[in-house]
Amino acid sequence: MKGVTVSKIADKMKLNVFNPEVDLKKKITRSDVNRPALQLTGFFEFFDKDRVQIIGTVEYTYLRNTTLEQKHEVYNQFLSYDIPCVIFCRSLQPEEDFLAIASEKGIPVLGAEDATSTFMAELIYILNEELAPCISIHGVLVDVYGEGLLIMGESGIGKSEAALELIRRGHRLVTDDVVEIRKINEHTLVGTSPDITRYFIELRGVGIVDVKNLFGVECVKEKMKIDLVIKLEDWRKDNDYDRLGLEEEYTEFLGNKVVCHSLPIRPGRNLAVICETAAVNHRQKKMGYNAAKELYKRVQDNLQRRREDEEE
Repeated sequence: MKGVTVSKIADKMKLNVFNPEVDLKKKITRSDVNRPALQLTGFFEFFDKDRVQIIGTVEYTYLRNTTLEQKHEVYNQFLSYDIPCVIFCRSLQPEEDFLAIASEKGIPVLGAEDATSTFMAELIYILNEELAPCISIHGVLVDVYGEGLLIMGESGIGKSEAALELIRRGHRLVTDDVVEIRKINEHTLVGTSPDITRYFIELRGVGIVDVKNLFGVECVKEKMKIDLVIKLEDWRKDNDYDRLGLEEEYTEFLGNKVVCHSLPIRPGRNLAVICETAAVNHRQKKMGYNAAKELYKRVQDNLQRRREDEEE
């Protein structure tokens, strides 16, 4: 089963580790979290032990007001389950008895400074990303005017060159050559780069280019939602290319559909300008304005006026 280690979450969220002697390689397999208020009172029916357990002010205050015998009994029962980890929020400090039992059971105990609700929201978001279904595809992902533009096409067709020109025009590279796509939810796909190739571009005849060091940190981005796909293909005279764009075409990744444009390549076409225009046009459509439909409406209105004039 896919999972993310406790150590990775601890590093990513800069959490304190109260019992470092415990193995932090335990896997978290659920993106949901649980506040064990009822469990700390002794009610363990429907207890989801696979979730990360969050201790906030309510749970902490309740435990402080119980007797030593009650605490020991609850701690033993609560920590007898194979919990991924327990996290104390608001800089709360776990009691020595709790830490001793948790260490004996091999359960990591961590601490966060954030408020409980804020921390839970951030943790769920990170777990959703880490545990999301993931595929790797061949392409280039660039942030163009805030739109995640995924450029695809056969090897050597000019994807990296188009990305480089977009970077020179002030846009940001996410990844070149390999794009890791994660399905965050039914409407969102996020693209990232493999760690080993992050911020590198391969240019045939030149070699490897480090975009971050060559052009600056403002020209790169770690991850980006995928909003639009541009498929580059060799221009063929016999192909019937869409010239109006009245009907949207889509491509599918992990069950999610993304708007896709097929772009024929011919000498003299400025790919960067076309990609910029496609990104802005897609953004405009999301804001409610479709230039193709507006043109179609004008043509229909003009034809209607002509018919009315002829009838008169």
